[in-house]
Amino acid sequence: MEAVLRREGWERGWLMPDYPSKVYLVGMMGVGKTTVGRLVSRFLGRPYLDSDEQVLAATGYTVPELHSLFGESAYRAQESAALARAATSDVPIVCSVAGGAVLEPHNRHLLRLGGAIVWLRAEVSTMAHRVGRGQGRPLLGEDPTSVLRLLDAVRRPLYGSLATGVVDVDGITPEVACERVSRTVRHGSAWSPGLGPYPPASH
Repeated sequence: MEAVLRREGWERGWLMPDYPSKVYLVGMMGVGKTTVGRLVSRFLGRPYLDSDEQVLAATGYTVPELHSLFGESAYRAQESAALARAATSDVPIVCSVAGGAVLEPHNRHLLRLGGAIVWLRAEVSTMAHRVGRGQGRPLLGEDPTSVLRLLDAVRRPLYGSLATGVVDVDGITPEVACERVSRTVRHGSAWSPGLGPYPPASH
C-alpha cells in the first residue's frame, strides 16, 4: 500500500522539493493543530494524520473514553504508537502531534528523525478561550485555565527545543496560520511578530 501511495505522491506532487516530506504540528491543546493541519495538508496536497483520529482508528475508543476506562497511561501509549507510525512512514504527510507526546523522550527522538516541526504557539489566555470548559479534554478538570497554565510551563521548553519553526497563533485565523506554517516550513526558519515582517511568498 505504501508503495502505491509513494507513486501517487510523485504524481500528485506530495514530494515537492521545496517542502520536507513530513510536516509535524506541535503545541498545546487549543492552539488549532487539527484545523490548521487540515488546511496545510490541503495546501500541500498530501495526507493528513491527526493523533486523536489515529487513536480512535486503532482502538475504537476516543481519547476521553480511553482515559476514563483505562487511565492516562493507556492513551499516552496509543498517542506514541500513532506518532511512531507517522514518523516511520515513507508517505509524505502533515501530522498533528498530541500535545503531551513531547513529554516522552522516545517521541522526541522520533520527531527529530526528519521533517519540519512547527510549534503553534499561543498565550494561555488564547488557549483557555478556545477550549472553554474543556469538554472532551480529560486533563483539564474543573479549572481549565489553571491546568493549561501548569501544562504550558512544563511543555513550552520542550516545544521550543524541538521546533524548526514557530508560528504565533494569537489573534489570527486558521487560514492565516496555515499560510504562515507553509511559508515557515518552506523557509526553514522560525517566525513570530517580534521578529519583523513575515518572509515573503515565493513566486
